Parts: sequence; structure tokens; C-alpha cells
Amino acid sequence: MLFNYKYSGNSTVTSNAHSTGMSFVPDALREPTFFEGKLQHKIAFREAISALHDVVVSDLRFKPKDKTAYKEWASQQEEIWLAEYMNGYNVDVANQKIETIKKELQEIREHKYEVLQPFYKARNKYYNYLLLTNREAWIVLDPVITIHPDELFFECFSQDESAYGRLGANYNVFKEVNDFKCGTTNVDYSADLYNEFQKIRDYKETNFKVDPSGFEVQTSNEEDYKEVKIDLPDSWVRGFLQVSSAMTLPATTFDLHPMDVYNFCLLLRRFKEVKGPRYIKYVLEPGMPVKVIFEPWGKEVICHRSIYTGSFKQEIKLWGRRRLLILERLIPIAKKFTIKLLGTGMPSFYIADLGDMNFTLGLSGWTANDWSSAGNFDLMAPRANVSDAIKQKVFDGLKKSWLAEATQLANDLNLSTAEVTGALGIYTQAGRVMYDLDKNLYRVRELSREPLPMDQLRFANLNEEMAEELLQTQKPVVKYQLLPGIGYQLNAGFKIGRRTYNPELIIDNDEKIKSGHCDCSHFIENKLYKGPCEHMLAMRLHYNSTKSEK
Repeated sequence: MLFNYKYSGNSTVTSNAHSTGMSFVPDALREPTFFEGKLQHKIAFREAISALHDVVVSDLRFKPKDKTAYKEWASQQEEIWLAEYMNGYNVDVANQKIETIKKELQEIREHKYEVLQPFYKARNKYYNYLLLTNREAWIVLDPVITIHPDELFFECFSQDESAYGRLGANYNVFKEVNDFKCGTTNVDYSADLYNEFQKIRDYKETNFKVDPSGFEVQTSNEEDYKEVKIDLPDSWVRGFLQVSSAMTLPATTFDLHPMDVYNFCLLLRRFKEVKGPRYIKYVLEPGMPVKVIFEPWGKEVICHRSIYTGSFKQEIKLWGRRRLLILERLIPIAKKFTIKLLGTGMPSFYIADLGDMNFTLGLSGWTANDWSSAGNFDLMAPRANVSDAIKQKVFDGLKKSWLAEATQLANDLNLSTAEVTGALGIYTQAGRVMYDLDKNLYRVRELSREPLPMDQLRFANLNEEMAEELLQTQKPVVKYQLLPGIGYQLNAGFKIGRRTYNPELIIDNDEKIKSGHCDCSHFIENKLYKGPCEHMLAMRLHYNSTKSEK
């Protein structure tokens, strides 16, 4: 997917003995979006923006060991080993010859290393480039900055696409706000900026600016602008959409004290696993401290400062726990961490309360399971049938205030909450709206300047496409049952060949899937970890279409 960007120069951080200035250059091809102010909470902002950088450069994918040098050495030693093995017939003569050959080989190797040293350096550099998956391209694209009436926030993805980071800062972080205009833009960002961020000090005046001059395009100064064209993988874009959809799903929520998170990080720093299992298990019992077990060591961390207030006991296992080390820099400045778990092997969200700032870390079920392939969470989001007129009305209403809760928006527009959440879910899946997990409301956030090609992104998993094909061959009889205080339940039957599949879904009043069951192989193997199966989707799609006809 090709994206075009145009920047007026490069983002810079200037520092001297008395002041620090941060100037981010926005994309001049998008609608003017700018901000200018002076930081008040300098150290906290430095630590938070550095943690966001840790998300950007994070890559915990397995990297195979490079055995090229060993194989080259082994091939050179083969003749020596063979000679040593065959030297029994005349040991003294053979040993003298071996020593002579060894000295000659050593001289040749030293000379060869000197000659080939530039080649080895270039090769290692190229291998690092491949392992890091074109790191510079990701760093240029990752930071997306959005300016709203109440706060500005950065969003980014890790290189392995398994971690999502969001840093929000309300305007109390700034002691002086000169001018701003709401909107979303990409900012020019390079790896060198991270080192400059570390120079921020509390005794220095620090200016923060998303440079408004970047939009003052004049033909005479066109050569000052640099144009960037990047072929962005569909998985990166789809990952952003999946994160927003996953945030709207029901989750188990509890708070942790910063010292509890410190204990997690300390244990992960002290011990390194050499065999499985490698999961972290949250043991949650109402009225009791949160207990966390780290395998394979069986070490327990009891969080005495953090009491679980849920209504029933449960245990949730998560993998890819070393990604929690991203939170280390936030521990000294955090007041608390709010944890939201979607279930065993499902995504998890860690929200750091930094006072006037908040930091959200979203992790997929495990490191190798990136957000793009982690599951079809958009399929579990609200799916009410909404007309184009209502969708446009909801989006226009949200854009007036830039942010709103679904119930508040429904009251303002005289619409049902189900219609509003359905419309917002559609715009979330299209990259035009995002869900703020910290404040539990929706925000306008245009991920790209032009509409995303949803036909490319929609069917990254074939379940929904298979559901559409299934409905073309048969129309099931869907049984509806009202569940007071919960929502409703759907049951149906699909006869495919000699087998009959009986999907079941429980959907809440906001049209979100709460639970489900099916006797197909997809559900038996994955439950709802990778989204509903094609039979559940076909049943829901058919029910929605018949409901709209009635």
C-alpha cells in the first residue's frame, strides 16, 4: 500500500545551556495540523516519549544465529583434522609439516581478514538491515500525532507489529499553549531524535512545536520540501485497525501499584528462561491481592497493594511477557497501572496513569502473533445494520466535538446507542475513528490522508469472505432469544456436506459479541481467540439483514 508524504525539512531538537526546543515537521500534504507550547512537566514528558520510542524499536522476533563464520572456519580446519588423523605412520615428520602448514595458514588468514574486512562489515550491516526489516522506514512512519481540544497524543507500532503504544498529554502538561489546530498528521521522525530527547532537563525552558510553517507551501521554496513515498505493508495498517477494535471489547480490569510492575520487571531482568513454558499467569480472586505466577520458574509475585475487585475468580495466561520491560521508564512517574485483559492468549492493555499524561501499551497474545494476524477483533465489534445517512450523521456529530462517549453522542443525535456504536465501529475499522481506552470514549483520528482500501484490508482472514459465500448457497433459520440485562442469543444450523454445524452467539446490548460456540474445527482449535468462525458470522449477517428488512 503506497503512501505519499511531504515534509518541509526534518524534525529537530535543539539544546543549549538554557533551553531546549522540539520541532516536529508535519506532513504538508494533509490538512493543516499544528501545535505550539512550552512544557511544564519536562522530566515526565521525557521519560514518556522515551518509552514510546522503546515501542517503536522493539523487535523480539526470533533471530536465527548466523553460522557463516563458523562454517567457514570449519571448512578451513577440515584439512588439518584429516592430517592429524592420518599422521600415525610418521608422527614427527607429520607434526613438523602440520606446524609449518598452520603458520602459513595463520598468515594467510590474517592477510585474508585484512583484505575482506570491508566486505564483512558491509555484509553484517546488510544482515542487520534485513533482520530489522527496514528499520528506518518504520521509524519514519510509526509516529502518528493527533491534536484534540483536550489533549495531543502520539501513536506508534513496534517493528515486530506485536506492540502498540499511545502517549496522551493534556494541556496541563504545558504551562503555555500559544496556538493549535485539531487534526491528525504524520511527523518526520528519525532515530537521532531519541538521543536528543535525553537532553531535556527540568531547569531548561522546553518548547514543543508541531511546526505550522510546514504548511506554508510556496512554489519558490518547493526545493526545501522532501517527498517520501513508502510502500507500507497491509499488515501495519490492519494492525492499527485491529488494535482499535480490540479496545472496544469486554475485558477483565484491575489496577496495579507501580511497585508491582517494578517487581515484574526486576524478575524478568534477573532470570532468563531456557525452556518452556514461558507464560505469565494472573490469578484473580475477589477481595484478594492480585497474584502473578511466572513460568517456568514457578515464581509468585503477590501484589499486596493491588486488590482485585472483580465478581468471580479467574486465571488468565499471557505470553510474550518480556515486552512488559517497555514500561520500566514509566515506573518512577506513574501513579498506577490499569490492566485490561481480554482472556487467555488474547491481547492485553497496560494503561499508565502519569497524572496529566497517560501511556497505553497494547500487546498481542504473544510476540510472534502480531496485531495483524492476532485475530479478527473487528468481527467481534458492534455489527448493527446502519444506513449510510446515519453513519454520516454520527461521524459529523463526532467531528464537531472531536471526542465523545457513545451514549452522549446517541443522546445528542437522538439515535439509539446500538446505532451509534455500530456506526463508530465501522469508522473504527476504516481507520477514521479510534477508541480511547484511558477515558473510554471515541475520538476522530484519520489514519491516512486518503480513504484506506478496505477491500485489501478486510479479508486478510478468510472467515468473513467464507461467511458471505456460505450465505449465497443457503439461508439458515436463525432463532432469537432475549436475555434480559445481557442482550440476546442467536442459534442456527448450517448443513455442509454430511455435517451440520450449530453456531451460537451471545451479543450484548451494544451489539458486541460476548461469547459464542460452534462445533466446527475453527472454533474447537481457536475458540474466539482468532475471531468468530464463518458459521457464526454467516448467522449474524443473515440475522442483521432479515432484521433490517422487517
